[in-house]
Amino acid sequence: MKIGLLKCDIFSQGKTDLYDERVKILRDMFNSPKEVYIQIEIICDEKRFLEADCLIVKEDAKLDLIVSDMEFVETRLERTDNQQEQMLLDKLKEQLESGLFLNSLTLNEQEKTIASAYSLLTMKAVVVAEEQDLTDKHSLLMRAYQQAGYISFFTAGEKDAHAWPLKKGLTAYDAAGVIHTAIKQGFIRAEVVNFKELVADGSLSKARANNHVRLETKEYVVQDGDYLIIRTNK
Repeated sequence: MKIGLLKCDIFSQGKTDLYDERVKILRDMFNSPKEVYIQIEIICDEKRFLEADCLIVKEDAKLDLIVSDMEFVETRLERTDNQQEQMLLDKLKEQLESGLFLNSLTLNEQEKTIASAYSLLTMKAVVVAEEQDLTDKHSLLMRAYQQAGYISFFTAGEKDAHAWPLKKGLTAYDAAGVIHTAIKQGFIRAEVVNFKELVADGSLSKARANNHVRLETKEYVVQDGDYLIIRTNK
């Protein structure tokens, strides 16, 4: 996933690990030789912000996003003669004039369809960082990751202990595709145990003995912290 930074120089542009202490715990539990973290691409170029899943902005730069979107909305209002679009733009303008981001505005399906063609930054997930937030980079990145609607699931074994990104609400079948296309194609079942139960049990074998490992179908909605073993015919 991609995170844009506005006037926030605590990261340099490029890829960085999304540190998650759960990976290290699983590595130790499974004696895995290495840890693999979720990769985040940091974007500092404002011209690329529309690519970002989430924006991180310092408190004193919050107005910059609102002004940028206001300029777009006002320009669009001047150019359109479509009544439905005008009504939507007036609604967006009122929200921005109140000093609020557009991501907190409730839109109906028709409005969402129209707005999806717009280049609006505050329609995205936005994390407003206070000064104290800037001292903990890992926490701030994780907050942005979650604000963008992502959860993490895990695999671990003789190869590595691995964190994987997944949009909240997606299934075990989708998670299999994140790992590898072939695994998704050959999906049979998923063995699932939540991280907290796995750690409390102390090992996968004890988790099985305590009936904490569940057998789930492809429709199972993955939860943050799930440890998965995908059974496949590939």
